[in-house]
Amino acid sequence: MADAKDSARTILVAGGGIAGLSAAVEAAEAGFSVILVEREPSLGGRVARMNKYFPKLCPPQCGLEINFRRIRSNPLIRVMTMSEVGKIEGEAGNFTVAVRVNPRYVNEKCTGCGKCQEAATTFIPHPLNGGLSTVKAAYLPHEFAYPMRYVIAPEVIGTPEAKAIEAACEYGAIETDMAEKIEEVKAGAIIWATGWTPFDTSAISYYGAGKYRNVVSNALMERLASANGPFKGVISRPSDGKAVKKVAFVQCAGSRDENNLAYCSSVCCLASLKQATYVLDQEPEADVSIFYIDIRALGRQENFFEKVRQDKRVRLVKGKPGEIAENPENGMVTVQVEDQETGRILREEFDLVVLAAGMVPTTAGQKIPASGVSYDEYGFVLANGQTPGIIGAGCSRRPADVSTTVQDATAAVLKAIQACRR
Repeated sequence: MADAKDSARTILVAGGGIAGLSAAVEAAEAGFSVILVEREPSLGGRVARMNKYFPKLCPPQCGLEINFRRIRSNPLIRVMTMSEVGKIEGEAGNFTVAVRVNPRYVNEKCTGCGKCQEAATTFIPHPLNGGLSTVKAAYLPHEFAYPMRYVIAPEVIGTPEAKAIEAACEYGAIETDMAEKIEEVKAGAIIWATGWTPFDTSAISYYGAGKYRNVVSNALMERLASANGPFKGVISRPSDGKAVKKVAFVQCAGSRDENNLAYCSSVCCLASLKQATYVLDQEPEADVSIFYIDIRALGRQENFFEKVRQDKRVRLVKGKPGEIAENPENGMVTVQVEDQETGRILREEFDLVVLAAGMVPTTAGQKIPASGVSYDEYGFVLANGQTPGIIGAGCSRRPADVSTTVQDATAAVLKAIQACRR
């Protein structure tokens, strides 16, 4: 176990998304030991699920691979995937943290050869694709996963299939008797970068999310457009797999609404504009309608907004849809909205409707397991009044795009270093 001197030079980062990755590499390159704790089987968080992200509209592996390379080359970083932070005790400069490590059933000997997957016969819902595709029970999270190591689904553990999977591995990497364990670690400061989840639009009954298959969230739209998504990058209707030619984007789906999500997440308008380009790039004859309250594209992104708005295939309608319905016979989705500029009631059919869902911090539902941490009314971690040495970063503090999140993570590292030196 590390002594007090070692713990004062150690920073624990909870969350392996873009905020956690940025914080981990910055802290390690400043000479501090880092323990990076991520509950999923691989690092990357929400960015890894995207098709492209701002500001350069890069594919996710573009930015993530740089950080993965920095992690691989830095011996000061310890990565703990499939792990979650439990109880936190102590104070700045000397925290004791209980980390729960869940069984992966695959150890560090894994070479990524895929023999275990070949031996598997059971299919499970793909964890990234919202129930639209399946994957074998021995699977690689995605093709640029870090660590590049397979996972065995617990559904098959204890079955003859699990024994066949274990026998197929030539390297002794499969351990079907792995069990959950608690590991106690020491740290001088903790950066909480557990990110966000999309607002659950099924709460808006009149939009039909969760009921109509061709009404999807903006987060799922990223998967529909991704090359490693359920349709291999060809944006298609979930109901029947047909390509889409007429798409509606509904802004503020639950956001800026006192009955649902009262705040603006600041990134949803740009996300819909970006996703409109996905549709138009794929299908030049497509038409896109964006129904909005107002468009928020700040700073440098104003130029991107203007570029999309000037495309004759894009129609911007100022008005918030009051009702969405799906025809069960052909899957077409009807949107009803009042055009506030003309006063007309519009009723139009679309192949696909995308709801721009806001960002909800994971801390809204899962609080930091330490006393004295303060949150605002929406669950975001407050910068002031929290436990010294526990620092919120990225979207645990506020809704933000990738660029802003990286900057915020760097700021969190500076605060963590100061806390370690208390």
